[in-house]
Amino acid sequence: MTAYEYSCGVLTLSDKGSRGEREDTSGALLKKILAGQGFTVVAYEVIPDQQDLIESTLISWVDEKKIDLIVTTGGTGVSPSDRTPEATRRVIELEIPGIGEAMRQASLAKTRNAIWSRGIAGIRKESLIINLPGSKKAARENIEVVLPALEHGIYKLKGGMADCGENR
Repeated sequence: MTAYEYSCGVLTLSDKGSRGEREDTSGALLKKILAGQGFTVVAYEVIPDQQDLIESTLISWVDEKKIDLIVTTGGTGVSPSDRTPEATRRVIELEIPGIGEAMRQASLAKTRNAIWSRGIAGIRKESLIINLPGSKKAARENIEVVLPALEHGIYKLKGGMADCGENR
């Protein structure tokens, strides 16, 4: 199986963006990067930073649309409205700490402010959800860290039987 067989969705969390007061540059960039890696972008939305709305959107995208990979952008910091990790934690069944750790480690090499990033990743059913920062630069840097491992991880999540040591 290759990434070309996987669907993805990009969910941007931004109060201003949802009201049309700010252009969603990080979501647009993530759609382009993922499509360039062979993912089929089947969902894209900009919604406010509201935990219940984030939760219901993630649940719908997994349970109804059955999207293989969902990346969120925004809401991973410590501002009062930043609740993306909490919403994600409420809907996932299994957290994958290595993804968040890898992103923070790579980001820390570029900025000490990476210690404030709270993005997580996890699995709900057969879908992988990854929280990315909201800035275009940080979203790009973070997705680039995990992209090389996504195809294999999603393959295994879908029940792929090849050994982890085999090139996938």
